[in-house]
Amino acid sequence: MRILRVILLVSAGAALAGCGADGEPIHPTMSANVGVGSGGTYVGGGVGLQRGGLGVYLGL
Repeated sequence: MRILRVILLVSAGAALAGCGADGEPIHPTMSANVGVGSGGTYVGGGVGLQRGGLGVYLGL
């Protein structure tokens, strides 16, 4: 449940930064992964922001 809150807060921050309300828009990125292997299934994903040469990415 705590991970979901963090993901939602980061997504909301990315959406706010992406709209350009405080200057030039920053383009957010998102990814989602689902995999099946011999050890079972897994789910992962992440969000990121990039502006110029600086980028931040949070993922599982």
